Amino acid sequence: MPRKARQISESGIYHIIMRGINKQLIFNEDEDSYRFLQTLKYYKDPSGYQLFAYCLMGNHIHLLLKVGAEPLQQVMRRICGKYVYWYNQKYERTGYLFQDRFKSEPVEDDRYFVTVLRYIHQNPLKARIVDEISKYRWSSFNDYLRWDGNGLVDTDFALSIFNSNKEKALPAFVAFNNQVTDDQCLEFEDKKKITDKVAIEIFEQVLGIYNNGKEFQDLDKGERNQILNRLKDKEGLSIRQIEKITGINRGVVLKA
Repeated sequence: MPRKARQISESGIYHIIMRGINKQLIFNEDEDSYRFLQTLKYYKDPSGYQLFAYCLMGNHIHLLLKVGAEPLQQVMRRICGKYVYWYNQKYERTGYLFQDRFKSEPVEDDRYFVTVLRYIHQNPLKARIVDEISKYRWSSFNDYLRWDGNGLVDTDFALSIFNSNKEKALPAFVAFNNQVTDDQCLEFEDKKKITDKVAIEIFEQVLGIYNNGKEFQDLDKGERNQILNRLKDKEGLSIRQIEKITGINRGVVLKA
């Protein structure tokens, strides 16, 4: 089957995701994450791109960047090639590290731009690695809190969307990124989806009883949250489906 042609962004801004081959870890140690960030910074000037957000997630990466002097494919070839060469030397391995080619989607307006930005920063939160996005070391969220982006992240553009005054923009940016959401952005296509009928069957199996969610809503908060977390662990079961079946607000579901 021929590959689907990559969509070209008129704005030059892309949301990019890459994953380890066979879903393997691409960041085993802190040194690996540091090295990848150094690689991103190394090519900024020669490639002429702007980096607005990143999140390194063990076996995959999210980037939000705007191309400049070089096309996206060349930028990613540089970044991936340099990191893989270093990684293979360190771990005495050969061959590919990343699964196939990277995936990308165009980001053409400010509204979707900030949605993707938040989606990237909330990845560790939704994966329940941390309970606050500011606690995750390997995303760009804290670069914004430093204002200057530490020379890696270009913070001015995103902050200007929230307010032309930087001091007012920052708290608005933080509040927006901490909103409870179920944003849907670019992801890997092998993510399993299930029907509402199957979702109900899963709920019945997990809870053991089912009567329009009434028994579930009457449960003690601690017990309820344990079950919500078990439901969220079920592959393909969406937050929307959990909300619909249980009658519990998505904000409560996400925070459980």
